[in-house]
Amino acid sequence: IMMTAYGSIEKAVESLQQGAYDFITKPFDEERLLHTLKKALEHGALRQRTRNLTRRVRERQVNDRLIGQSRAMTRLVETINLVAKTDITVLITGETGTGKELVARMIHDLGDRADGPLVTVNCAAIPEEILESELFGHRKGAFTGARADRAGLFVAADGGSIVLDEIGDMPLALQTKLLRVLQDKELRPLGDDRTRAVDVRIMASTNQNLQEKIMAGTFREDLYHRLACVAIHTPALRDIPEDIPIIANHFLARYNRELGTDKKISDEGFRYLVARGWSGNVRELQNAIKRALIFARGEQLMPRDFDCELSVLPRPEDHAADLCERSYPEAKKAILEKFTVHYMTSLLEKTGGNVSRAAKRAGIERQSLQQLLKRYGISADRFRNRQTRG
Repeated sequence: IMMTAYGSIEKAVESLQQGAYDFITKPFDEERLLHTLKKALEHGALRQRTRNLTRRVRERQVNDRLIGQSRAMTRLVETINLVAKTDITVLITGETGTGKELVARMIHDLGDRADGPLVTVNCAAIPEEILESELFGHRKGAFTGARADRAGLFVAADGGSIVLDEIGDMPLALQTKLLRVLQDKELRPLGDDRTRAVDVRIMASTNQNLQEKIMAGTFREDLYHRLACVAIHTPALRDIPEDIPIIANHFLARYNRELGTDKKISDEGFRYLVARGWSGNVRELQNAIKRALIFARGEQLMPRDFDCELSVLPRPEDHAADLCERSYPEAKKAILEKFTVHYMTSLLEKTGGNVSRAAKRAGIERQSLQQLLKRYGISADRFRNRQTRG
């Protein structure tokens, strides 16, 4: 409550804009002051109740994103809810497709920064020579091509959270600069002689063993300890087989709605899903179910419908009639999706899961290939222990 002997409309408006509940001029009436104080307290209590209710609703909505009832998944949700109430740095580890990005988003959405920005950066997808500028920004003229000042992604995340995905691929020189941001809460853009304070919660994720990278001298141990104030591990599907039917039914319901179908998974199909090794984890399972709903001709999804390698390309005599029942764009999209899966799996088979070699053979950028693999739930890891051909 703003109180002054020099009242004016301008001052009243200014104080209210800056967060005051009310504006009183001297000399003041005691009865009016008491009434204003009472209303201000009631207003504050109402705002707190609203915040608490909003938090409870948000917790319920956010916690529903992680599907599963296993002990590991229950512990994961409990940890997320505890960590979200703090501003502590978090390192999220786990295999490809286990939901590391989802965990980071849940932590952000359940915390006090939920109304702020959430910025995710894939450190492996951005070329090393421009990663520093992308993260920390630059001044005009800092390097060839720097025609204007650029704020950078840390500044874009100010007041919110930043997720450094694939942190294990960050170059050592940038690791040093990131360590300074963690320690000092400020950064120095390229070409600038001044530092800038940033208010950002930092989360990092990786599917690599950072301890091994520390031993190899490619990751800073002090940075690791700064990042891993809390370490959260997302379990692989093979470690939570009891959750596979629950997760499968979740995606089945989603894609039945999306595709306008009403198919079920057979008992044999469920047994197959539980027994199969999902190297791409939840993402691979998700895409397998979507493909099965698109291509399966029966109302019951059988094991063969989930294995893209059993029949990756449709034979014209088998599927011509089915395709003709769809619109041309839908049929074309379905055929192209199967072709892409077949091409990518064959390519990784020939290159032993080496993504760089596969991208070179395909004539596309490594980043583009990684995006395709992620989109279709294909894990390069599953091909790395096989005999390389060609």
